[in-house]
Amino acid sequence: MGKWVKKASVDNTHQSFKALLGTDLPIIQAPMAGVQDSALAIAVSEAGGLGSLPCGMLNLDQIVSELEVISAATTQAYNLNFFCHRMPAFNQRQHAEWRDALTSYFAELDIDPTSLPITTNRLPFNHDIADAIESYRPPIVSFHFGLPDHTLLARVKSWGTKVLSSATTLQEAMWLEANGADGIIAQGLEAGGHRGMFLSEDITTQVGTASLVPQIVQKVNLPVIAAGGIADGRGVQAAMLLGAQAVQVGTAYLLCAETKTSTLHRSAILSEQSQHTALTNIFTGRPARGIVNRAMRELGYMQPLAPTFPYASIEAAPLRRQAEQQGRDDFTPLWCGQNTSGCKAISAGELTKALGKYSVTLQ
Repeated sequence: MGKWVKKASVDNTHQSFKALLGTDLPIIQAPMAGVQDSALAIAVSEAGGLGSLPCGMLNLDQIVSELEVISAATTQAYNLNFFCHRMPAFNQRQHAEWRDALTSYFAELDIDPTSLPITTNRLPFNHDIADAIESYRPPIVSFHFGLPDHTLLARVKSWGTKVLSSATTLQEAMWLEANGADGIIAQGLEAGGHRGMFLSEDITTQVGTASLVPQIVQKVNLPVIAAGGIADGRGVQAAMLLGAQAVQVGTAYLLCAETKTSTLHRSAILSEQSQHTALTNIFTGRPARGIVNRAMRELGYMQPLAPTFPYASIEAAPLRRQAEQQGRDDFTPLWCGQNTSGCKAISAGELTKALGKYSVTLQ
């Protein structure tokens, strides 16, 4: 009888992720802005997982262009990912103080801080974007930093699109369930890149995947997708045993042939440097996990002077650009999770299929 109950549970999990994602495998490739385009998303979707396209740093023409490529290359399900933060006003005083703190770095790299723009390319999801993607009726749209307003969310769901969003705490998961999400990505503290936190700015609220997933599974009635620290089939299996119905994997894809991960970034991942990652706000203004480098060590990981997201990138981008031209990653946001053991220079399709070969041992 015990075997039958566990087998039924596994079958229900299978049906649940199939109904939500429309994929053969319970594997979502995490959207990773700056290191990928549609090529990675297509490869993952064609291999049976859910490929994701990060759209938070793309303009309308770029989003449409990438959608055209995806539509021509695959008939499989895919995910479009957007930020849904609230854009703050540009704070001149805040930036003046931050530029004073960066004076020595600007001088070292021969940058005139008075010549920097006051714009950013990290914009939240809006009706203009919805206008641009509506005719494509994307199968899945995922959001980071909560959900868009009710009007926008209702518009997306009217296309027949399933909506996912990241939760970093139980409270965020319950909020997402109450406000219209179809599935919850439980983003553990191990995950690389930006934390999806939106109900609190207190990073002490953040917990690991193994603690977060069962808390959410116990309290919400939506499918839960585990994210953070999952690098191979064993990690997939562990997540399923905790109650997740699918997993989202990012870091393990960073060395795949279809990514655009830079040589500097790849070298850092392959070195002992990747054994030390930390949350930092100095590159964008929000906590994000990356490999520790000079800027993080010298400026401090969570720097109170860093401008509000997304405006911190105004100062960070030219420092990065100049240093990279000299072959240095001193000011590069080397986004990466805590577990790089699954990083291999193989095709994304091969990795996706390997991740999908999990099993649940019946007692």
